[in-house]
Amino acid sequence: MEKLDRPKKFQCRYLPNSRPNAKTFRPCPGFKIYRNVEGLPAEKFSENGNEIAWGTIGNASTSEGHFWETLNAAGVMQVPMVLSVWDDEYGISVHAKHQTTKENISEIVKGFQRDEENKGYEIIVVNGWDYVALIEAYEKAEKIARREHCPVLIHVVELTQPQGHSTSGSHERYKNEQRLSWEREYDCNVKFRKWILENNISTDEELQNIEKEIKREVREGKKKAWNKYAEPTKAKQKELLVVLSKLAKNTEKKDTVVKLAKDLNANKEPLKKDLAVAARKTLRAIRKENSEEKSQLLNWLKEFEKDMANDYNSHLYIESNGIQTEVLPEYDEDSAEVDGRIILRDNFDQIFGNIPETLIFGEDTGEIGDVNQGLEGLQKKYGKLRVADVGIREATILGQGIGMAMRGLRPIAEIQYLDYVMYAIQGMSDDLATLQYRTKGKQKAPLIIRTRGHRLEGIWHSGSQMGGILNLVRGMYVLVPRNMTKAAGFYNTLLKQDTPALLVECLNGYRLKEKKPSNLADLRTPIGKVETIREGSDITLVSYGSTLRIVTQTAEELSEYGINAEVIDIQSLLPFDLDHDIVKSVEKTNRLLVIDEDVPGGASAYILDKVLNEQNAWRYLDSKPQTLTAKEHRPAYGTDGDYFSKPSAEDIFEKVYSIFNEVNPEEYPAIR
Repeated sequence: MEKLDRPKKFQCRYLPNSRPNAKTFRPCPGFKIYRNVEGLPAEKFSENGNEIAWGTIGNASTSEGHFWETLNAAGVMQVPMVLSVWDDEYGISVHAKHQTTKENISEIVKGFQRDEENKGYEIIVVNGWDYVALIEAYEKAEKIARREHCPVLIHVVELTQPQGHSTSGSHERYKNEQRLSWEREYDCNVKFRKWILENNISTDEELQNIEKEIKREVREGKKKAWNKYAEPTKAKQKELLVVLSKLAKNTEKKDTVVKLAKDLNANKEPLKKDLAVAARKTLRAIRKENSEEKSQLLNWLKEFEKDMANDYNSHLYIESNGIQTEVLPEYDEDSAEVDGRIILRDNFDQIFGNIPETLIFGEDTGEIGDVNQGLEGLQKKYGKLRVADVGIREATILGQGIGMAMRGLRPIAEIQYLDYVMYAIQGMSDDLATLQYRTKGKQKAPLIIRTRGHRLEGIWHSGSQMGGILNLVRGMYVLVPRNMTKAAGFYNTLLKQDTPALLVECLNGYRLKEKKPSNLADLRTPIGKVETIREGSDITLVSYGSTLRIVTQTAEELSEYGINAEVIDIQSLLPFDLDHDIVKSVEKTNRLLVIDEDVPGGASAYILDKVLNEQNAWRYLDSKPQTLTAKEHRPAYGTDGDYFSKPSAEDIFEKVYSIFNEVNPEEYPAIR
């Protein structure tokens, strides 16, 4: 590419061998999907893929892993994006010499620069204070990214930081006078103003008048914005003061109420919190009284808190918070017993055949049809864009999925094992799980994350880190089907709604035989609903996933010793038992044991909290509710490692038996 023809001081630099072509940035190859996959409703989301992605990051944040993973992923996929690195030589107070090799990100990413033989990046370096160079650099970057589907990195250097990183700090604390003097001279606004005058675009007098007018507009805009925000609160303040005034005339705590009302009235810029505090402290003071005025205050607070819940606590999930409609599997007379993976494969086949927006991508997903053959032959049938292999890079697998889902597609992002979801957990927690909440339902990303875990023999491939996941991804569904028929039903259900989900298939279930349903396309597993898979009267055993098979087996063994256990499959951890069926079981059995292969205090603690505190099952218990979990460490290697690390049939039997030993030691004498 030829150098731009302008004075040297206004040039932006292109790294050698160039030719035409918030912390987490999401490279979205959805543009290519819209360009190349037929049958998509592109008119709603895209101009047939004629678009590019824009990303931005500070120079210090390029030290983090997400940046490098994104940089590599976008280069491999040739994502049409323009990624800006804004460089003021500092990361808050820490200089670039502590952040970046050579103190220069564009220097150390030269290996990504494309050349005549290899695809890669176009890399542009431009001074942040140079108005003309910036315009030309971004115009050039836009054309390259859009026309050639080549990613472009723009390193914007020589930027200034006119204020501290936050209101609690000042850049003057860590910059010397020489640096501060340079920043005053090279401030972007100062340089822009000078460029306007040098090019006779305006006069100094005109600019002074513009600057005065801008300051006036900003002050007025600030005042107008604040008033618009504050007026509803002030209106509620007046309402509450009227209620408190009436109450003060008919209460034994008149002095307290009058003081609270006086303090509230004196607050000329009240926050909503101030109103709630006044109302709740008043109710605290008059807690022993009953009057019409107290009822009015209670009603006011109830409506106010309802409004606040809508403002601050709504839209974490879709409003229905789960789907209760269930379509059970149907079987023909000749329905065969097949490997569980066949049910998954054939269900994905009908999904991709019926829903053009769907696609799946991940580690070993494409050519070999995933490591467990749940996608066998589907890449050949649906093409490499819809059933795609990607590199081992979990954070950007997640990022691709978020971007695609926000662009109207229905992606399924496959992360090979639950253990490696940990590499994507930040994006799941910070970005995906919060999207609908932080936009109050205005944005959504119905991404399905497919993975597998539990009960395999190996420290890195048998993870059950559910407690950590559950507490980090509120805003997503977490589904734990016990077999592949249930998993197929969950996929079908999720594609009918818009909440993102993590679906964990049983890692040891792909070769277990299941009867193949004849109604795969119609199959639905309800979200947020448990299933009782064994009726019983003496104790409620609650579990999920692979461990559930061991629980069911043990329940049959317990029956031989006179203990009739009811076994419940949770199925859905988020949301959890929306119909409160577990407490109905406990009301019948009066005893509860939660069995889980997570560490102590992990998912079992979450489940117990839901059942005892939310469903109030404690009212029906005749024995202490207990949990049986894995050991605190990761599972050791081999079959023996699994046996001695996670709950075994013998562990479950002895735990249940010990509960009945405490109840009736004569009938159930101690085993050991």
